[in-house]
Amino acid sequence: METDTITAISTPMGEGAIAIVRLSGPDAVTIAADLFKGKDLNQVDSHTMHYGKIIDPETDEVAEEVMVSVMRAPKTFTREDIVEINCHGGLVSVNRLLEIVLATGARLAEPGEFTKRAFLNGRIDLSQAEAVMDLIRAKTDRAMDVALKQMDGRLSKLIQELRQKLLETLAHVEVNIDYPEYDDVEEMSHEMMEEKTKEVLDEVSRILETAKQGKILREGLGTAIIGRPNVGKSSLMNALVHENKAIVTEIPGTTRDVIEEYVNVRGVPLRLVDTAGIRETEDIVERIGVERSRQVLKEADLILFVLNYGDELNEEDEKLIDAIRDMNVIIIVNKMDLDHKLDIDRVKELASGHPVITTALIHEEGIDQLEKAIGDTFFEGDLDAGDMTYVSNVRHVQLLKQAKQALEDAQNGMEMGVPLDVVQIDVTRTWEILGEIVGDTVHESLIDQLFSQFCLGK
Repeated sequence: METDTITAISTPMGEGAIAIVRLSGPDAVTIAADLFKGKDLNQVDSHTMHYGKIIDPETDEVAEEVMVSVMRAPKTFTREDIVEINCHGGLVSVNRLLEIVLATGARLAEPGEFTKRAFLNGRIDLSQAEAVMDLIRAKTDRAMDVALKQMDGRLSKLIQELRQKLLETLAHVEVNIDYPEYDDVEEMSHEMMEEKTKEVLDEVSRILETAKQGKILREGLGTAIIGRPNVGKSSLMNALVHENKAIVTEIPGTTRDVIEEYVNVRGVPLRLVDTAGIRETEDIVERIGVERSRQVLKEADLILFVLNYGDELNEEDEKLIDAIRDMNVIIIVNKMDLDHKLDIDRVKELASGHPVITTALIHEEGIDQLEKAIGDTFFEGDLDAGDMTYVSNVRHVQLLKQAKQALEDAQNGMEMGVPLDVVQIDVTRTWEILGEIVGDTVHESLIDQLFSQFCLGK
């Protein structure tokens, strides 16, 4: 497929040891060779790197000292000729180099265009392309492992196997429709349709069961730290983050707004939110913070409710525990080093089976037990990113739900004695839906939308 040659900066902007300007397209090597003083890049072997200088054609002066990698199609990420020019890191040097490359005939790449070309040229399918973005955005080792497995084609292979099963079944039904005089063929077609759709339905259901864990790995658990002022919410956040992100004082109401931070708890990413203490207050600024805290509470996946061992349980605490009873809650009784005033037995009774963890955050006590409780709440203490095919992408989840519904419609139709040629419509629809996951039956507008979310140079 003949295309123009694109270029972009593929490393983060800012000061650094090295920056990379990438080119991809039919003229990538020619453009680089015209600018490069050193070996003739048109003659060098593929997948080799060469030292030299970039000459500015306008001034005929040295613009940069570089190392240039030459990779020829088809054994490249985009299946086109690719050149990567490694220059000194820094805003001025890398932007000057990009301007020279653009002036020599390349076009500035659109967001995600390198990965889009890899997809369009058959190097990867759509689910693998989306995994590239998941890999970049991974916040824990486990999230990265899941993205790597998907980028390597684990989900794609599974989806293609399911589609092949359905295709073989549909082909068998077509034989039955074309040759209706053979009763044994009709009977076998019905049994095969029932068996194969059940197999695919079970597998789709199993994949969807991983969606909750996959979403957590991909996006992180929205975790709200709540409680009355001065019970240790900010201390808890600092203990989990291992930094002093939140202000900790003895003055109630110090946290006036919502503070967010990502933290890795045993491979589970928490999108940690330290909220203003929830209480009635006349302070206008604090009142706004309290309202924001209540909103965060509604949207949270996990609530860490902090109580003070040195304070008696009051009516406000009991109301709050009752309000969050049906949510994922871990109750933390902090400041265990203080004199005993809190009735822990009453707290456990109100908790209704939710974990109750005791801590003394000022001495960093109880953090391990809390981290274990978080893991047990969402993963039953066991998360295996190596053997499972986790689905985390919202688009994939929605398509799998549609596929499941179509398969259930097909199963119900067969139980009701609906003719196979009618049931075939639902099975064909399932085959098309699964194809949208890997990009076999996807619209061009969706492809453009997906890749527009990528960063430049990727």
